[in-house]
Amino acid sequence: MSNLDREAVPALCGGRGFVVAEPVRELLSPRRVRLGATTEVRRLLPNLGRRMVGAWCFVDHYGPDDIADEPGMQVPPHPHMGLQTVSWLHEGEVLHRDSAGSLQTIRPRELGLMTSGKAISHSEESPKSHARLLHGAQLWVALPDAHRHTEARFEHHADLPVVTAPGVSAKLLLGALDGAESPGTTYTPIVGADLTLTQGTDVRLPLEPDFEYAVLSMAGEAHVDGVPVLPGSMLYLGCGRTELPLRADSDASLMLLGGEPFEEELIMWWNFIGRTQEDIEQARADWMTGSRFGEVKGYDGAPLPAPTLPAVPLKPRGRVR
Repeated sequence: MSNLDREAVPALCGGRGFVVAEPVRELLSPRRVRLGATTEVRRLLPNLGRRMVGAWCFVDHYGPDDIADEPGMQVPPHPHMGLQTVSWLHEGEVLHRDSAGSLQTIRPRELGLMTSGKAISHSEESPKSHARLLHGAQLWVALPDAHRHTEARFEHHADLPVVTAPGVSAKLLLGALDGAESPGTTYTPIVGADLTLTQGTDVRLPLEPDFEYAVLSMAGEAHVDGVPVLPGSMLYLGCGRTELPLRADSDASLMLLGGEPFEEELIMWWNFIGRTQEDIEQARADWMTGSRFGEVKGYDGAPLPAPTLPAVPLKPRGRVR
């Protein structure tokens, strides 16, 4: 998914200096962002107070939206560099096209994973004949320097491992959890899991103490380490945890995001992640001149133009403002 803000501002991310090295309970409120004419998202990362959770650097939650009489999601072709995109649905379908030639309909609880590497472009749209509701999350994972120039690729995994405990089922998007491992390609120690809790669940989920974690609420009423987390909000949990208490007052859905704190400092501007201002300037120029990022074939519409770069210099700094 694209960051469609026409006044795009740089997010200065990364580095271990601001990682919370102990368990915390930091509730992050979303910023509402309009994507096109019909889709509004709740942006949790980057946040004014916190920029990353492990290598997770961008989190949008959207829906449930009634799109029965609407076109639904319509995100024209746009570029990406230096990151992976993770498409995750609870309801609806999204048709993915990219400049590597991929054409794939992504359905609920299926993993759409695009590694941009040095350059790719893609579009996302609700199929012409689509379900009534659209509900999901779009997430980005920063690529470490050693892999940020890798060749672009798209993966679709409909069959993902599931970890179960009394009252909870965890479907694994990325990384490993409690002995299970996702088939999705990763480049840093990371985990992403979709948790389904039944009403009355009171359980403890095993965690890695060296990871930092956050939990995004997708639906229902749940308490995460004693904190009520409402749909569309996210609780940052810090590091140093070996387990996470979860309690559900109703049927609920959560996303667990975590990973080893990301050491490198990054510049994230619009749909690009780089290390220097020159990285970002070159990527923007290449997109606007039609080079490097390829062509998305089959989308009925023009590609997105890049916003104007800010007048101030872009400098990589830390994980929090």
